[in-house]
Amino acid sequence: MIECSIPMERHFTACASLAALGVQLKYLDVFGPIRETVSISQKTVKHAPSDKLYDAFISLLAGAGGLVEINHRLRADPALQTAFGREACAEQSVVQRTLDACSATTVKQMEQAMDVMYRQHSQGYRHDYPSSLLVLDVDMSGLPCGKKAAFATKGYFAKQRNRRGRQLGRVLASSYAEIVVDRLFNGKTQLTRALQPLM
Repeated sequence: MIECSIPMERHFTACASLAALGVQLKYLDVFGPIRETVSISQKTVKHAPSDKLYDAFISLLAGAGGLVEINHRLRADPALQTAFGREACAEQSVVQRTLDACSATTVKQMEQAMDVMYRQHSQGYRHDYPSSLLVLDVDMSGLPCGKKAAFATKGYFAKQRNRRGRQLGRVLASSYAEIVVDRLFNGKTQLTRALQPLM
């Protein structure tokens, strides 16, 4: 069993089950590969760039629809911060500036870190291939978006003619209900062209 001590003055949280998950993620150091691999050119005043990425991640787990909700979902909940191993939370505008400082290189580093995390913690990666085949489900989903979004092009989007967007390619390990890989493609990309890069 994992022991977690939270200071008495901040032991209440509306997200108790999420706090339990936070203790487990901290124990397993799931975010470690991101901390070690992803480099963002930004000076550290109070919080390192990787800490700000972690704050964004925790906020999404807490149900935030966007970074603007960090202040009232995570900053206002010290017990939740503590459960995830954070002593404080960065302000939402500071987290946004960190994401704005990311480049194509940062995205590649994040993909590498996610691959390491998948290998370390997934059941699909440890599948017993000699005893049975691993079934992978590959799918493309259309994501309508604005003209300025990355990979935005006119393409096929169900019941939306002349719409711009991009395609999300996803590979699932069906037996384990795990996402193996997610990749964005332009709006015209079809599964026949995306299959090889995804695999």
